[in-house]
Amino acid sequence: MFLALLAIMVVFTVLSGGNFLSPVNISNLIDQTGYLGVLSIGETLVIVIRHVDLSVGFLSGFLGAVAANLMQFSHFGALPAILVVLALGGLAGLLNGSMVAYLNIPSFIATLAGWMAYRGALLLATRGMGTIIISNKTFNAIGNGYIPDIPGLKNFLPGYHKLTLLLGIIAVIAIIYSSIANRRRQIKRGFEPLPMDMFILEMVFISAGLLYLTYELAAYRGISWTLLIVLLVTFLFYFITERTVLGRHIYAVGGNPEAAELSGINVRNVILIVFTAMGMLAGLSGVLFASRLQSATTTAGTMFELYAIAGAYIGGVSAAGGVGKVINSLIGAFVMQTLTNGMLLLGVDVSLQYIILGVVLAVAVIFDVATRARVR
Repeated sequence: MFLALLAIMVVFTVLSGGNFLSPVNISNLIDQTGYLGVLSIGETLVIVIRHVDLSVGFLSGFLGAVAANLMQFSHFGALPAILVVLALGGLAGLLNGSMVAYLNIPSFIATLAGWMAYRGALLLATRGMGTIIISNKTFNAIGNGYIPDIPGLKNFLPGYHKLTLLLGIIAVIAIIYSSIANRRRQIKRGFEPLPMDMFILEMVFISAGLLYLTYELAAYRGISWTLLIVLLVTFLFYFITERTVLGRHIYAVGGNPEAAELSGINVRNVILIVFTAMGMLAGLSGVLFASRLQSATTTAGTMFELYAIAGAYIGGVSAAGGVGKVINSLIGAFVMQTLTNGMLLLGVDVSLQYIILGVVLAVAVIFDVATRARVR
């Protein structure tokens, strides 16, 4: 996916005469992907346990409208409004999970019902106004603001955001260290690791890509609050899925629910936890989207769930369950948004945009199925 994303960026850069990789466009692309990225992470876990959540799109839009109503008409501060939205999102996810886990309702049907209900709730929340303008500066800074630079270094590398450069270098070092440590663990446990030449090539591509991205962001205004939030969410769910018992249980349930139940795993609890986390991420997505627009609209959330699911599948999540990583799904979301951003930059007709996105998704799933068939 890293190579695919790099190839797409190179193509759009050439076709746009270099405009695609301009610091302003790269910064905008990242902020545009934020609300879809967190949804893709949540959908990854849901699909891993062999389910799907169709309600998250309009749930995201509705909760963004709830935040707007709380701040504009009930005089809530930004933080209390966000906490309320996250709590409501968790409850909505818990409701979906309860219907799936205890009533054995197919997740497609249970969440489709939520899709319809939250669509209506969004219209009710914005009724009479159509668009609710958000005037809370703290809230709006989440989607439009940037982290402050290191004080006292104004004359050092003028024109560049020094903290962004430092964080980018630290991130590259951490990724290389983590990858080497993971490779050693694989060898120690008897697993066959990636061939050394491919491993080195992968590290070179990832490091070069991140350093270039860091340079571009530092040349503009630095790391946005949206990017920081998305990175924190990604790290949290990466840690949960890769380093905790709960993460192992999630993949065990996705691999074989019956065997997981027989081995002592409470499958129902795992389903509830995953759907609750998905609901909270939908709330966070609504916050990111509303803060970026500085408003809540009747169309917020439209097709969010489809783009999130597409990002997860492009990132390598298997419809058969048990396979998928949150980092890859985040890259998948970036692939989807990069295609959209690049086509808009080139002035591609909207009808062709949907066709191209559909082809990309189909190719990703076909590649996944073909690869697994060849492994068998």
